[in-house]
Amino acid sequence: MSSPDSGEAGGSWPGQQPAGPGGYPPPPTPPGPVLPAGYPETYYAPGWQEPKPPTDGVSIAALVTGLLALGPVAVVLGLVGLYRTTKRGTRGRGLAIAGIVLGALATVAWLVLVAVVVVTLMQTRPLPADVSSPRSAHVGQLVVGNCLATLPPDGEVDTVQVVPCAHDHAARVSSEYDFPQDAVWPGQPAADARVARACVLTEQERADGATVVTWAPTEDGWTRGDRAGLCLVKTS
Repeated sequence: MSSPDSGEAGGSWPGQQPAGPGGYPPPPTPPGPVLPAGYPETYYAPGWQEPKPPTDGVSIAALVTGLLALGPVAVVLGLVGLYRTTKRGTRGRGLAIAGIVLGALATVAWLVLVAVVVVTLMQTRPLPADVSSPRSAHVGQLVVGNCLATLPPDGEVDTVQVVPCAHDHAARVSSEYDFPQDAVWPGQPAADARVARACVLTEQERADGATVVTWAPTEDGWTRGDRAGLCLVKTS
């Protein structure tokens, strides 16, 4: 008996793929990507990139205030900017750190400046003519009438001990000589001589055997604006 369609050599059964070379069937075709129903395949245009996250505005403000030397403000904004960039994933972390560093440096500079101003004001604030109790004072604070417990040795004078004139004292400030503010530094010997010429004892002071001690500005003090010379009456 013969089977249907078996009369031709190399025939195939219904539904069977044609044989490949050598009588073997061809390899199966790989399946394509499976996409969810109703969604088209994603298409990216040439050069397309995902959008970058925005830069945090507080971090930018921290950098700006740091550059403006607004120390504590920059530090606070920088810390807030660090928190926001970490929490939200936005850009600007480097800006926040730079703001903190600049703010810290500015804060230190402001503190040093304030300390210098305070010390300067304390050293130049005039004393009352007669203090109520002994105290240490900068020579720039002395006024006519102040009495000194002791006289420092010859040379540059910085601080002295001021006492009430009713107490025992070594000298008293009797007068003051002011150089013109626009005067040129005359040299130490000339400055000393100019102050000395302005110091005059009274008849009573001469009778009591008092002598005159003169203090003139030094060159360093002159550059800082010191233009005052002092005449002191040294008691015997």
